Amino acid sequence: MNKSLGILIGSLLAAPFLLVAPQRGFSAPLPKSTQQMLKKLKLDPSIMAGIDKELQIPREWIEKAKHEGTLKVRGNPVATKDLKILFAPFKERYPFIDIDYFGANRQSRTIKTLIAYRSGRILADLVINVGTFVKEFKKANGVEDLQALPALNTVNEAFRDVEGKWVGLYKLYWCVTYNTDVVDKRDLPKKWEDFLTNPKWRDGNLGLGNRPNLWAANLWLANGERWTKDFLTRLFTEVKPQLRKEGMAALPQLVAAGEFYAVIPSSYKRAYEMGLDGAPVGFTCPEPVPAAPGGSTILLKGAPNAYSAKIYLNWLLSKEGQIAQYVATFSAPIHRDLVRAEFLPFADQILGKKHSFSNANLVAEFMPELFDFWNTLWLKGGGQPRR
Repeated sequence: MNKSLGILIGSLLAAPFLLVAPQRGFSAPLPKSTQQMLKKLKLDPSIMAGIDKELQIPREWIEKAKHEGTLKVRGNPVATKDLKILFAPFKERYPFIDIDYFGANRQSRTIKTLIAYRSGRILADLVINVGTFVKEFKKANGVEDLQALPALNTVNEAFRDVEGKWVGLYKLYWCVTYNTDVVDKRDLPKKWEDFLTNPKWRDGNLGLGNRPNLWAANLWLANGERWTKDFLTRLFTEVKPQLRKEGMAALPQLVAAGEFYAVIPSSYKRAYEMGLDGAPVGFTCPEPVPAAPGGSTILLKGAPNAYSAKIYLNWLLSKEGQIAQYVATFSAPIHRDLVRAEFLPFADQILGKKHSFSNANLVAEFMPELFDFWNTLWLKGGGQPRR
């Protein structure tokens, strides 16, 4: 976490400021915490144009939320200090909603929640980062329609469900983290094919994580099945990267330690946070840039605090929620009006390039075939099976 942003924590917990169901044509003052965030980011308040409309929820939601209990959210692990930053503007606007955030791994966050739901128990109102498990929640008739959220339309269709059953909270770009001490910028790949032709990446100098869904699926969407299979075959058999069993958070640490020069795939967020702490890492994206929704979120059908959940999720999708999320966790906004360099670490490596967008709906048809093809290459190359 950026230490300079950390000083916001105390000041963001200012006296509550209530704004409910803004009326058309009315522009209310921004919460103090939001004003402080904009000042810290050196942004003009005009960037918040349209926030009243995005937060224009039915009065009925407000009244019913006041009679609900604590909103229960299950998501990825997030530091307590970062949650305080994220929640500060929301608490000023909606002081009658308390949030119990449970951060956990996929097993506890998603699988246990799904199993409990099938048995008639609801462990959470909102579940964040359900990934491909959204299909199982749908089969269990356990997902509420989100199309009534005013802020939902600020998210491009590639980053939300066409049926309105889930929505991403931020954008992910899965590219390459490299060691700045040993990699000259002239060697950075402009296209993915450059890994095949530049000898810099051979002899075990490239690490490869066992997550083809994060980036190879995007290449399949952009370049087709034949191109992707040929590229992957040559990557495994000619470049012969180190096939690593570690998770996505650990692999950039191995890059910084000099275990290999670079790793595929890697998130810009992890590289940026490590760089702030002084690690010798950079981040680059060959074209096409793999992009996907992060934090895919569902509202469980029958949730006891459904109105509080709708209010919170709508706020999180609004400009204000998206900016608070960036300040707290460096998550690139998914709001279509906030795709700007100010909200994107390594923006010069991402913006202005050709992108390939994926989501669970787009890759559902070919993912089994891609996994089968990948697993064959992975095991033949000496990689360990994914557990």
